[in-house]
Amino acid sequence: MKPSRRRPLVDYLCNQYRASERHACRVLRIGRGTYRYKSQQRDWIELRARIREIAQSRVRYGYRKVLVLLMREGWQVGKHLVYRLYKEEGLALKSKPQRRRRKAARTRQERFQPTAPNQAWSLDFIADQLQDGRRFRLLTIVDVFTRECVAIEVGQSLRGEDVVRTLNRLKHEGRAPKLLFCDNGSEFSSQAMDLWAYQNGAKIDFSRPGKPTDNAFIESFNGTFRDE
Repeated sequence: MKPSRRRPLVDYLCNQYRASERHACRVLRIGRGTYRYKSQQRDWIELRARIREIAQSRVRYGYRKVLVLLMREGWQVGKHLVYRLYKEEGLALKSKPQRRRRKAARTRQERFQPTAPNQAWSLDFIADQLQDGRRFRLLTIVDVFTRECVAIEVGQSLRGEDVVRTLNRLKHEGRAPKLLFCDNGSEFSSQAMDLWAYQNGAKIDFSRPGKPTDNAFIESFNGTFRDE
């Protein structure tokens, strides 16, 4: 039993049985100093309110990202305090129950694991619309080894030629991959992309249909980028 729950029992023994403080503490095995201790813990009312505001406006943010925003605003707080207040306010994200996965009869060959930057890049598109309803697309490229976002290309209509133009611009900047992870979209399977890969000695590794986990690096980045 925690000391916070034993203190009321000490008061009960003293009031009901007229026991001395020393005797009551000895019976309940609690130190007299612990019994007399008065918590100096702050209520953090303003901080609690700000954490709730951030959690309500950014529903997919956990306490770590909430801490980043608080530090940007000038709050001098630690992660343990933010985590405690985040939990006490009932803002913890609910984890999804794990679903049983069926094992495939044939498993995919182990994918290439880069050991240095610019060995493998991951590419994908994000689609969204402006407030007036106009659609636009974003090409995102992530370095698999460093998890760095190498490029974000924006346009209303991006095609295979636009992907090649972005890759050429990065090549002129001194960055060129040896392997490209992407899905089977027409932009990545186009002749322009195939020709660029051949001329630059790069290999294109396409994801299996219906298997976004084959390109998990860019999928994870795009989810966070969309929230931001």
